[in-house]
Amino acid sequence: MNYVIRKLGFYAAALWAALTLNFIIPRLLPGNPVDILLAKLQQRGGSITEETRKSYSILLGGDDTQPILAQYWTYLVNIFQGDLGVSISYFPAKVTDVIGASMPWTVILVGVSTIIAALLGILLGALVGWKPGTWLDSLVPATTLLAAVPYFWLALVLVYILSRGLGLFPGQGGYNVVLDPGFNGPFILSAIEHAILPALTIVIASLGGWLLGMRNMMVSTLSEDYVLTARAKGLPDRWILRNYAARNAVLPSVAGFAISLGFVVSGSVVTEQVFSYPGIGSRLLAAVTNNDYALMQGVFLYITIAVLAANLLVDLLYSLVDPRTRARG
Repeated sequence: MNYVIRKLGFYAAALWAALTLNFIIPRLLPGNPVDILLAKLQQRGGSITEETRKSYSILLGGDDTQPILAQYWTYLVNIFQGDLGVSISYFPAKVTDVIGASMPWTVILVGVSTIIAALLGILLGALVGWKPGTWLDSLVPATTLLAAVPYFWLALVLVYILSRGLGLFPGQGGYNVVLDPGFNGPFILSAIEHAILPALTIVIASLGGWLLGMRNMMVSTLSEDYVLTARAKGLPDRWILRNYAARNAVLPSVAGFAISLGFVVSGSVVTEQVFSYPGIGSRLLAAVTNNDYALMQGVFLYITIAVLAANLLVDLLYSLVDPRTRARG
């Protein structure tokens, strides 16, 4: 129980620090979202007054005429009320609505791809590490080479070969625009078809890291005394692989998997941009391009919460898998 309380306290402090940085950093950047909206209004012939500026400032989630501490307090209150302001890029839509509309696309695409890459990489890494020096080791340089290839280049190659060349999958978009979005068969099949190429890009690019990490841990674990003792007792190889070697070698990958799941929320900006995929990555890129600080803050907030929640979960699960961590914690 003390271990859990300490972890909760640590992550609560980390969340407060992240919220504070999320408040400070956009205010250090050049430009002002209120000025951007007022400039657009002026270009359309609108009149600019102090009341107009204050109204826009409040609309975007705060009043920049207030002292910085008052703005910080208003920012924290708005966050805990679920009010992240209004997006400039998608004005007058609220930031929560913009993120909510794009979040499922990224969570499904990147989440499923990350799970597939992790499971496949850990399984192959365990097999390769179990018999180092065999022909299976040739998988390591091949997958590592693919992991070193730039994301956008790999995505473009897959589009050129599988979409333009062979015509197997759509090359861009999240679904067929002639269909009505919803939980119906044609739309779901179209969404799956459009997600195959982006998912394949993520799996190929990240598979090598999982395989190499698991392979190296397996090689290290096989030299441990408890594995040598199990072999000396004449236990079956499958039993040793599953219950001694792989079980202990997979522990670092569990921590890495939690971090990867946390970053699922951020999506893959480059991949989504290449495939024109309607995920959170494309929204973040639009926010940066348009100096949309409210949307940037909202996306970073979701990323922060996702990463902290994933790490908290893995810390709690890790203590169950490896009880020694409770004593060290």
